[in-house]
Amino acid sequence: GINAEYGVDHFGKNIPACPPREVLIDYLWGYWKFHGVTEDDVLTRHVVRNVSFDEETATFTVKVANMKEGVSYEEKFDRVIVASGHFSVPHVPHFEGIERFEGRTMHAHDFRNAREFTGQKILLIGASYSAEDIALQLYKFGAEQVTISYRTAKMGFNWPDKIHEVPLLTKIEGKTCHFKDGSSGDYDAIILCTGYQHHFPFLPHELSLQSGNIFNLPNLYRNVQWYGVTEGKKDAAGRLFYLGMQDQFYTYTMFMMQGLWVASVIKGVIQVPEREECVEDIEKLHAENQGLLGEPFKQIDSQTAYLKQLADDLGYNEKLDCAEIFYKWEHDKSENILTYRDQSYKSLHIDQESPVYPIPWVKCFDDSLDGYIGQCV
Repeated sequence: GINAEYGVDHFGKNIPACPPREVLIDYLWGYWKFHGVTEDDVLTRHVVRNVSFDEETATFTVKVANMKEGVSYEEKFDRVIVASGHFSVPHVPHFEGIERFEGRTMHAHDFRNAREFTGQKILLIGASYSAEDIALQLYKFGAEQVTISYRTAKMGFNWPDKIHEVPLLTKIEGKTCHFKDGSSGDYDAIILCTGYQHHFPFLPHELSLQSGNIFNLPNLYRNVQWYGVTEGKKDAAGRLFYLGMQDQFYTYTMFMMQGLWVASVIKGVIQVPEREECVEDIEKLHAENQGLLGEPFKQIDSQTAYLKQLADDLGYNEKLDCAEIFYKWEHDKSENILTYRDQSYKSLHIDQESPVYPIPWVKCFDDSLDGYIGQCV
């Protein structure tokens, strides 16, 4: 999580490897401040309603609604960068009887506090990071039982006794949920850990990225610069960019490198190849997604190679290769899903192991900034 440009001095000491949300947000605020970004630089309480591209002038017209004043206006821009993320609009599949379920139904997007479910029996649908994390949070805060329903394969961790996995939900009757293997159970709540949609209602169809949560995206050179490769899509003269839209191991490091790459292209520091070469590269990498399915170590290697490619384009020489850290993280999860957050990892940038938090994660109930940092030695 430490950025090479910003370093470890934010908290005045090295901290453990898996900090909670408030700690991470505080670090990011420090990183933005370090780069001179203030709240005045970000337009809040405004919503982008429409973006159109004029092929003749190669400019964008952006229509924005000022939610505070209740007015709308338009501005023209030479470039548009879409950095709105893709983990905000839930994918909500339908299951027979779910609209008549007699308990509570929600998507993982709306999960905030595991204490709400203490003493309850909870069904999670999905078998990826959201289901894994929410299952552990529910266990930690005293849920009576957690069942994880998977579509294709179990996550297969050595779960504690109160967590178990079953095949996909088939139908719901009252509070009773039936599964593909013939088993059933009664539940107080269903949490859909079923992923998210790429959703850009402000863009026309021909410029809108449509994809699942994969590592190599369609229509994007270097996974950021838009080309209308697939059916129904159009080019935007290389002036439309997307940031952070693929599946992720590297997260903030990758976002930083993508931002540097886009800025360098716009400023003319990087010269992008001709369209034909860009399209060939897009299609080649997109075809590699199939070989990454269900293969976390191959996924790590693939995204590591991607970051190195961005670095080569930029002439960026700071250390970026975190593959060994991610390998260890995967190994630690496999060894003990309850304790992997308590492990130590060696920083690329300061050549030190992260300290171990004095309270095991499963027994630490204070996620506040002051509470967490106060315990760090």
